[in-house]
Amino acid sequence: MFNALVLTQQEKRTLAAVEQLDESQLPEGEVLVAVDYSSLNYKDGLAITGKGKIIRQFPMVPGIDLAGTVLESQDTRYKAGDHVVLTGWGVGENHWGGMAQKARLKADWLVPLTQNLSSKQAMMIGTAGFTAMLCVQALLDANIKPDQGEILVTGASGGVGSVAVTLLANLGYHVAAVTGRVAENGPLLEKLGAKRIIDRSEFEQPARPLEKQIWAGAIDTVGSKVLAKVLAQMDYNSTVAACGLAGGFDLPTTVMPFILRNVRLQGVDSVSCPTEKRIAVWESLAKLLPASYFEQACNEITLEQAPQYAKAITNGQITGRVVIKL
Repeated sequence: MFNALVLTQQEKRTLAAVEQLDESQLPEGEVLVAVDYSSLNYKDGLAITGKGKIIRQFPMVPGIDLAGTVLESQDTRYKAGDHVVLTGWGVGENHWGGMAQKARLKADWLVPLTQNLSSKQAMMIGTAGFTAMLCVQALLDANIKPDQGEILVTGASGGVGSVAVTLLANLGYHVAAVTGRVAENGPLLEKLGAKRIIDRSEFEQPARPLEKQIWAGAIDTVGSKVLAKVLAQMDYNSTVAACGLAGGFDLPTTVMPFILRNVRLQGVDSVSCPTEKRIAVWESLAKLLPASYFEQACNEITLEQAPQYAKAITNGQITGRVVIKL
C-alpha cells in the first residue's frame, strides 16, 4: 500500500484527500517508479481546487511532473534502481501523476535523471524550468549572441520566465524582464540577473504592425496582444521563442514583422520533444543553472499539505517553488 493525493468529484465540486492505494489500482505503463519528489505548479493548483477545467476524468492523482527511482520495468531502457524524471505528457491531467508515493508510467515519458541533479533539484526546475531551457535553446540555435542586443522575457516572474531570466543572465545576455508587479517582483528579477525591469502595462496597449526595433531576441510566456507587441518591436533577423497561452489563443498581428524584418516565431512545447533532446535539455539545465538558483525560496511540503498550498498558489500567495516530498 502507498499514499496518494486523490481527486474526486461530487456535485461538480472537486474534492482532494490523501488515500492509501494498492499497486493494482495504478493505470497501465511499462515502468513502476517510487516517487521521491513531485512539485506543485499553478496548473496543479487549478486541478486540486477545481478552479480550472484541468481534470476530465475522476478519480485522478494530480502532479504534472515527478522524479524518483525505478522499482520495476518491462522496458529494457530502464532497470530497478535507475533515477528518472518526468515532465509534461499530460500526467496529472489524463493519467495519474506525481502526487503519490508510486506511479506507473509509459517508458517513453521518462528520461534518466542526470547525476548532477538530485530529485529535489529536478522538481525545483520542473516542467517550467524544462520549458524555459527549450526557449533559451531556441535562441541559441538561432545563433543570437550576447553582444547583439537586449533579450526580452515576458511573464518574467512566472515559473518559465524566472528560469529563463536566470539561464540567459548566466549565459551573458543583457535581459529585460517584463512583470505585472514591478515593485514586488523587480528586486527578485534583478537578483536573478535581469538588467532592466519593465511594467507589463507597456505591452498591453494595441501594437502597430511595426514599431521601433528594440529586441535582439525574446522569450514570450504570455501570448496574444503581449506577443503581438513583442513581434512589432523585434530587430531584423531576430527570433521569438513563444511557449505560453496565458493571454489567450488569438494573435492580433500582421505578416509585416515576418516579411519586412525576417522575424522568426519559434513555438515551444514541453511535450512535443524527442527523448534525445529531453536528455540534452536536462544536462544543459544541470550545467547552466547556477548554484544560487537552488538557494532561492523553496517550500518543501508533505502530501497532506498539498490542498492548502494549492489554494494559496492559485491566489498568488506563494513565493518560490513548491516541492512535495513523497
